[in-house]
Amino acid sequence: MTFWRKKRVFALLLITFVLFLFLSSSFVGRMLYPIRYQEEIRQNAAKYELDPYLIAAVIRVESNYKVDEQSNKGAYGLMQLMPDTSGWIIDKAELPEGYKNRLVEPQISIELGAWYLSWMRKQFAGNMVAVVAGYNAGHGKVSRWLEEKEWDGTMEGVENIPYGETRHYVQRVLYYYHKYQKLYGEG
Repeated sequence: MTFWRKKRVFALLLITFVLFLFLSSSFVGRMLYPIRYQEEIRQNAAKYELDPYLIAAVIRVESNYKVDEQSNKGAYGLMQLMPDTSGWIIDKAELPEGYKNRLVEPQISIELGAWYLSWMRKQFAGNMVAVVAGYNAGHGKVSRWLEEKEWDGTMEGVENIPYGETRHYVQRVLYYYHKYQKLYGEG
């Protein structure tokens, strides 16, 4: 091998190494997995005693941070709540009536979704896998699955969730939750 050829091989190896370091950095990860509305998420996570990365993961799966997103079933906003569910949350949480006219606003959507996640956390005795399933399928259905032993409420038993959409939803939310913890968490 000639001297110049060795230098080219070395330069190529060095560039490859630097690219590998760059691509595996949290900087690139944060570009690929951004968290928008961080202040609103942080505020509501603190207010409702939730992990902010859980709220961010739900938003990522529900709307991918698109404010004007509306599902074919009628859910809307960042946290993709159904109109009836939003109304129920506003009444149950004793939130201002004016919220009903502002449901697509990021702050309102995040607050309603965070309250609902917190409420379900109490209903499911802190079982966050059941909470995530309940956010998708409804807390009543998940309660029935657990009571009738159709599903044990664990991630290991997620394949036993009766609804395929909910199985996939739980897996996706928890994937993003762990990804956000890794990229944005401390230490």
